[in-house]
Amino acid sequence: MRFLHTADWQLGKPFGRFDPEVRAALGEARFDAIDRIGEVAAAQRVGHVIVAGDIFDTEGPEDRVIVQAVSRMQRYPCRWWLLPGNHDYARNGGLWDRVRRKASDNIILLTDPSAQEIEAGVWLLPAPLIHRHHLDDPTELFDSMETPGAKLRIGLAHGSIRDFTARGETKNQIAPDRAKRSNLDYLALGDWHGTLKVDPSTWYAGTPETDSFQRDEPGHALMVELAPGGEPKIEPVRTGRYQWLLRDWMLQDASAFSAECEVLLSAIDPASTLLRLSLAGITGLADRVEILSRLDDDLRHRLRFLDVRSDDLVGRPGEQDLADLKVEGLLGIAAEKLTDTINAGGTDAISARRAMERLFVEYHRGGQA
Repeated sequence: MRFLHTADWQLGKPFGRFDPEVRAALGEARFDAIDRIGEVAAAQRVGHVIVAGDIFDTEGPEDRVIVQAVSRMQRYPCRWWLLPGNHDYARNGGLWDRVRRKASDNIILLTDPSAQEIEAGVWLLPAPLIHRHHLDDPTELFDSMETPGAKLRIGLAHGSIRDFTARGETKNQIAPDRAKRSNLDYLALGDWHGTLKVDPSTWYAGTPETDSFQRDEPGHALMVELAPGGEPKIEPVRTGRYQWLLRDWMLQDASAFSAECEVLLSAIDPASTLLRLSLAGITGLADRVEILSRLDDDLRHRLRFLDVRSDDLVGRPGEQDLADLKVEGLLGIAAEKLTDTINAGGTDAISARRAMERLFVEYHRGGQA
């Protein structure tokens, strides 16, 4: 038995912190991931895709979001098994009734906690969330689900693996040994947005399209192969278009920055990369200006998105920088006063350093003009 395990599509996610062009691209990529999953299923002749919750980002998405999701799934001959999660929990008269009115026969909504025989002897045990937060383990009901003649039992749930050391109120917490407790051949989980192996029979598929600066890898689905009495064979399959990268660069000069850029650009598709970059170090003032200029004038235009944190990159004017400014009359006097303030330290030194940088930038701009 082979099937695809995926989760956390988060369709309709707004990405409000980005500008409209980036928001639109990231939102559309989440729909495109459905096509990539369907294409893999068709190419590998896999008949089932099980989706472990949070198909939608909210339980009240726009009609376009529902129609796009349904129409994409309808393109492929596989069966799509959709489980409500905490973002799109099942409630009477809610989201899933709207989806049901538009869905075709190959889209099955698992809004009830009842076992489904998806092939002869192969049973799918769903644990749909009917509230955003459950205080009890939503998978406890697997113990009492009847699966007559079962050769394989596949659990499907959305929540966090419980830490036995945790104290206080917990929500949607799943026992880490649920697969063993409930005699499951495989437990397909959603909620964690990265691919994660809990034990050989328990996996998080992660989101098929990465949506935050937490991990380098793009989104995946899992190709799962099961045989009665055997250990599952799991193969991650890339489905994501975008990479969200976190980088911290310690720099001494503009040459070091150029070297880091070359390494980065050689390893990525810039148009499909979002980068949060933190810069630190002490450079000459002219080097710092050159580094920030290249970020704004070149790297920012290559990447899909760039967020730069440069407060820890300190630019100190060198002797030649100050000598160039000294012959500029009032600019030279200002530079000397700022240098004295910087050298004195204290809270004013931070403002003085930024003022010196600004002064130097404007001086170079005037020279270029």
